[in-house]
Amino acid sequence: MDERVMKKCVGGPVPQWDMNHRLSIKKPAGPEVKDLGTVFCVNSTFMDVAEPSLFDKQWAIMGVVIAFCFSCGGPYIYYFTHANGSSGDFIMNCIALAIVYLFGSIVWRLGGGLFFGLRYKPIRFHREARKLYATRTRRFFSKPGEGDVVWEAPWAEESIFCLHREPTPYGTKFHIRHYTVDDNGNVTRTFSIGREWDSSQIRLVLAQWNYWCKYMNNGPSGLPKPMLFLPRKETPRESFLFSLYNFGMSAPVSMRLLAMPAVLIFTLMRMLANATCRNPVWPEAVWKISPVAENDPYAEPRAGTPVGWAETVTAQRRGEYPDDDHAAAEGWTGESDGEAHAAAWLDSPTTIAAR
Repeated sequence: MDERVMKKCVGGPVPQWDMNHRLSIKKPAGPEVKDLGTVFCVNSTFMDVAEPSLFDKQWAIMGVVIAFCFSCGGPYIYYFTHANGSSGDFIMNCIALAIVYLFGSIVWRLGGGLFFGLRYKPIRFHREARKLYATRTRRFFSKPGEGDVVWEAPWAEESIFCLHREPTPYGTKFHIRHYTVDDNGNVTRTFSIGREWDSSQIRLVLAQWNYWCKYMNNGPSGLPKPMLFLPRKETPRESFLFSLYNFGMSAPVSMRLLAMPAVLIFTLMRMLANATCRNPVWPEAVWKISPVAENDPYAEPRAGTPVGWAETVTAQRRGEYPDDDHAAAEGWTGESDGEAHAAAWLDSPTTIAAR
């Protein structure tokens, strides 16, 4: 879901539900450590991670296209009522302006980031700097070395990382969010990390959080392989698979065939948006502290490592890349059943503090 249509809570306190489901960077959030398809790259210095809108931006793009088509109804009504030299009708003129304003504002608000923006907005988990660097928007008139707009968040126990709950037309969704607050406790900035999840997938959310924490606290040694390495350059085949898997990675063939017309339209939407965008540019200050040694044994993806959905699935079928690689969380003393723990924590988050 595009972050710009989510509740940001800027100017007010962090939602109480989010604070009740705050995440610690020091203690494991559950019994598992696992990545669920959020990583672009990893090495001894940093890990680049995705944010939620990457996975379903085709829906937002479709919304922008539909809004644009509806906004064209305003000029059509104006032209129709002013044909043959007519002065038009005041009420119809107001309707035409209202249509342009209503749907045009949606196109302006969302279209700018989807078209002529950034293909993806990585969040850099930087171990040495002990910070997160979150790419936000494209900077069109940057000075040399300025790069795109990037927010910083310290990797510290005082930082506010939470599980955020977001009502949507498709049900309640969850994702991990960081809040920056002022001296009065009011939100000044917020950004989301990773993917969105349903209420039945909270176990996976906690396993994902443990994965990022394990990397930041202990480094890449012993870290399970990511589900896949996301492509930085999205090919038409990857656009198709992003759109297909958005309907469910384990959906039966019959459902995929029924959804194929929509999948093809969504694929075209992603390709169209990507063609107008460019890859992000890190500010020079971030670039300078992010060198990757040529002999770094943990630098991935490297030659021979599959990148993207298609290559990874093919490599897994050949037994060349692990499927469902995971590990047990070190120091975990709570419920060993991840599903049971996640359900209890979602309903009564105090259980996580009691372990």
